[in-house]
Amino acid sequence: MPAMRYQAQPGMIAHGPPAMGMLVMLVLWLVQLVIAYFIYKDAKDQKMSAPLWFILVIIPCFGYLIAVLYVIIREVRKPLEPEKTPVDILKERYARGEITGEEFETARNILMK
Repeated sequence: MPAMRYQAQPGMIAHGPPAMGMLVMLVLWLVQLVIAYFIYKDAKDQKMSAPLWFILVIIPCFGYLIAVLYVIIREVRKPLEPEKTPVDILKERYARGEITGEEFETARNILMK
């Protein structure tokens, strides 16, 4: 039995079986979904409208460009200040002299419970 050859239709380029194109497209889309997931997690941590970035990154063809745009915006953006815990605020008040050492210890013990 002779080897099966794939014939390209007029105007098409033959690079293998027809299913190969769908497989490549599926793999690229899965890669795009993984990138979108990581951007979603990072955008959520950065408080940058994570669902919107996820949707933009999974758009076919433009998703990779938007992912690059996200990285650029993230790097240029001013970093977020970490949120202060009640104990941090208590330490600041003690350092400024607003409360005494005894008040500091009492309040800290209450907060640590």
